[in-house]
Amino acid sequence: MKFLLLQMSLIAVVLMGCGETVPVNQSPRILAMGDSMMAWHAGSDSGISDNVEQILNEPVIDRSVVGARMIYNLPITGAMGLNIAKQYAPGNWDWIIINGGGNDLWLGCGCSRCDRRMNKMISENGRNGEIANLVSSLRRTGAQVIYVGYLRSPGVGSIIEHCRDEGNELERRISRMAQADGGVHFVSLRDLVPYGDRSFHSGDRIHPSQKASREIAKRIVGVIER
Repeated sequence: MKFLLLQMSLIAVVLMGCGETVPVNQSPRILAMGDSMMAWHAGSDSGISDNVEQILNEPVIDRSVVGARMIYNLPITGAMGLNIAKQYAPGNWDWIIINGGGNDLWLGCGCSRCDRRMNKMISENGRNGEIANLVSSLRRTGAQVIYVGYLRSPGVGSIIEHCRDEGNELERRISRMAQADGGVHFVSLRDLVPYGDRSFHSGDRIHPSQKASREIAKRIVGVIER
């Protein structure tokens, strides 16, 4: 009974974060997909996608879900958005903004002995794996893809500090993937957080603060405007 209640609670949480639907009577050109970094502050109109929307003064459909992963095999909750690939919705997209992979490393293997999971997500040359396959499928729709990296730990009491090396390797591979396709753009956040500066993170020192969400959005908009 307790297990059933836990399952129902999880489904309820996912349902609350399933992301926006695509308006039938509109044709927005920007789609966002990803995990909690993308979805953080969305309820207060201060998330990354909200800021992109405000800066460009045009709609952004945000389908990101807290806790989403690149490798996720449960069918029901996966279809509801915990599988990042399942967040895609058909549309006339010019740009697709995406992030992901951090939960696979942090929650999937504790950022320790993650070689197998890393390779399953994306190969060392950036050409194979779940991330590379997803980006290739998004590119086949005709859209350009912006892949956003992760904030680095402020180095002050963060529980993800030990994930730094794995995160750097993941992004090195994603950068290689982007270099092979002129329609894929990697936005690194590696230099965004000054060491010891807590203002770029929420209280958990994992997710972006509203300030950081705005700064991340500016980097994304810079790619779109170029």
